[in-house]
Amino acid sequence: MNYFDQSLSSIHEKLVNKEITSEELTKQTLANIADVDKDINAFINVDEEGAVKHAQAVDEAGIDADNLLSGMPIALKDNLVTKGFTTTAASKMLADFKPIYNATVVDKLANLNAINVGKTNMDEFAMGGSTENSAFKITHNPWDTTKVPGGSSGGSAAAVAAGEVIAALGSDTGGSIRQPASFNGVVGMKPTYGRVSRWGLIAFGSSLDQIGPITRNVEDNATLLNAIAGHDEHDMTSSDKEVPDFTANLNAGVKGMKIGIPSEFMAAGIDDAVKQTVLDAAETYKKLGATVEEVSLPNTEYGVAAYYIISSSEASSNLQRFDGIRYGYRAEGVKNLEDLYVKSRSEGFGDEVKRRIMLGTFSLSAGFYDAYFKKAAQVRTLMINDFTNVFKDYDLILAPTAPTPAYGIGEDVSDPMTMYMNDVLTLPVNLAGLPGMSIPAGFADGLPVGVQLIGKPFDEATIYQAGNAFEQATDFHKQTPKMGGNN
Repeated sequence: MNYFDQSLSSIHEKLVNKEITSEELTKQTLANIADVDKDINAFINVDEEGAVKHAQAVDEAGIDADNLLSGMPIALKDNLVTKGFTTTAASKMLADFKPIYNATVVDKLANLNAINVGKTNMDEFAMGGSTENSAFKITHNPWDTTKVPGGSSGGSAAAVAAGEVIAALGSDTGGSIRQPASFNGVVGMKPTYGRVSRWGLIAFGSSLDQIGPITRNVEDNATLLNAIAGHDEHDMTSSDKEVPDFTANLNAGVKGMKIGIPSEFMAAGIDDAVKQTVLDAAETYKKLGATVEEVSLPNTEYGVAAYYIISSSEASSNLQRFDGIRYGYRAEGVKNLEDLYVKSRSEGFGDEVKRRIMLGTFSLSAGFYDAYFKKAAQVRTLMINDFTNVFKDYDLILAPTAPTPAYGIGEDVSDPMTMYMNDVLTLPVNLAGLPGMSIPAGFADGLPVGVQLIGKPFDEATIYQAGNAFEQATDFHKQTPKMGGNN
């Protein structure tokens, strides 16, 4: 079973009509992962026994005809805790960690009888943009296995793009769903901050993190967000706003919509092919009846600096719990308590995680807080105001997702500043707490290029509506990789 020509609704119809059972579907999926993933490395751990057992239980109870996720195999990013199943956040620090509870989104999917087939690879603690920072393996882009899949949700995006699973969950702190979605030619949604509970998501930047779906098409993405969105009493940052049916107005079109393209997102440093993809998408939207005009977000030029100070400061705080005592990796041969802390953290964390902890600790330290963290927070407010001003007159923002198509494995990983600049187009959305979605919109040298649709707070429905209109007018989402790329 591969999922290149499938949708949730088409597979669900086969399950309901008993053309295939959930057990058969799950076993086919597991077999496909075993075959394909040796070239892609999308998965850290596969739960063969648990997945088959759950599928058998679903078949015994009967497929729910009104629930598209009933009996459907889905993958989870490995920073979503799963009860009794190893959850590593791709770090040596948590290599043997088996949680005692489920993340809220994991419970929500389980309650709908979606089948968790395994945990996908990622940058360690979600810190990175290429999935090269995993402690266990490097994930490869299915379109060209010499290229990165993006990150930090590179494993989830690659698994969907390679046809291993029909859908997966990722997390997005500064573009970690949208950028890999662009690199892999799939659909990735970062919801409004608070739309989806973060309970059970291993924290990176608590004011920035959001869980979201990665799928092959817009309708499936909206269906999955329907399943995981909503208030959670365990997460005080989750919103109590009513969750609409995100699939309800998918076919309403974009006639009469006003869409802005930020001039700052089309400036120097953006690949010419990427710029052209955005301009071509703009023309498609004009033909569909939307108005597309240039707008300005002047303070986004400070976004990278503000983001890395804020996110690293929050990471420094969140990761202090990994001390070698309560759980996680513990160094051997230590002489005293301080030695235990230092050796456990030095050996358990990778270089990128240690780099961000040090940057964050410095930014929060006495004498530097006002100069760095406070200033970054003020810049964040300016960026929020920029978006607010644009959305007074426009329904959506259209922009590139990433400055370039996927780059080579090993090309940028040793240059942190270059890696950080790759997030320049996505992280403003996280700083402002807005929803944003990357959709396939073209190709450059055989590699997918995505465009980003950014919406007003809690207006994912309009993003899905516009994304679906573009999808129906083009065929980029139907393109599939030639497995193995240039290897």
